[in-house]
Amino acid sequence: MEKAQPKIALLGASGMLARKVREKALATGYIVTLYDLPDFDMTDRAKVLQELTRLQPDVIINCAAFTNVDGAETQQDLAMVVNGTAVGYLTEAALAVDAILVHVSTDYVFDGQKKSPYVEGDAPNPKSAYGRTKLAGEQAIIQSGLDKYFIVRTSWLYGPGGNNFVETILRLAAEREELRIIHDQVGSPTFTGDLADAIFSLLESVTSPQPPGPSLYGTYHFANEGSCSWYEFACEIVTLAKKQALPIKSQRLLPIRTEEYPLPAPRPAYSVFSKEKYLVATGAEIPGWKDSLVNYLKSRNNL
Repeated sequence: MEKAQPKIALLGASGMLARKVREKALATGYIVTLYDLPDFDMTDRAKVLQELTRLQPDVIINCAAFTNVDGAETQQDLAMVVNGTAVGYLTEAALAVDAILVHVSTDYVFDGQKKSPYVEGDAPNPKSAYGRTKLAGEQAIIQSGLDKYFIVRTSWLYGPGGNNFVETILRLAAEREELRIIHDQVGSPTFTGDLADAIFSLLESVTSPQPPGPSLYGTYHFANEGSCSWYEFACEIVTLAKKQALPIKSQRLLPIRTEEYPLPAPRPAYSVFSKEKYLVATGAEIPGWKDSLVNYLKSRNNL
């Protein structure tokens, strides 16, 4: 008897990350059901439980979030409902249908004061409303009694189909002769395609036949290898764009301090992740951030 294709419920389906998750899921042999506003509101508990109980997915992947970091400072209640409370509804559904829950979280759960890469066991200490609401979502999962989950923290995400730093720099560099970019915040850029691959590597680690061992479920950090400042990231984007003959007007990129570009929400000064736990669990390679940026810009030109 042929085994049925596994099913994924993909929330936040119209978002930047979900676009790559859907591509990877279909290529991996999953049946994917898409959920997003306005047809599906994950803050409606009854709707979430009814629909996911009906679908009976094997995996629930949550790419939905209130991601406006600065907006969360003035819309904290809404951000908490989406990033915190609604995640609790997904854990209820996962428990009800015995599904694996994959939830994407953020480097903003940390305060950025560390000087070496953050490991999964480091104590969260968010400094922004966005970070606090995302941490609430993590805690909803951990405290729910659900065993089969992956919380995947990531950072500096970019990819096709969404607003992100790469697209912002390309747009501004085509309009202005000079760009002023923050240099005292350091992290790791992450391409959505690589994060999607990582999610499925984690899923494969618990769904493929394997000898008994410690549970691989839990919290993981994933970003592209290497680190840089926003200024260094911008310089690399502009350099590569010029090589690909994209319309670039900027002749000067100037490094500035965080206090010279004040924003409503504080950002972590340092949010580089250790990916050792992910590497041990999956054995997968992690592309370097520069290589992934090259690939993104090439693919972007072919769209």
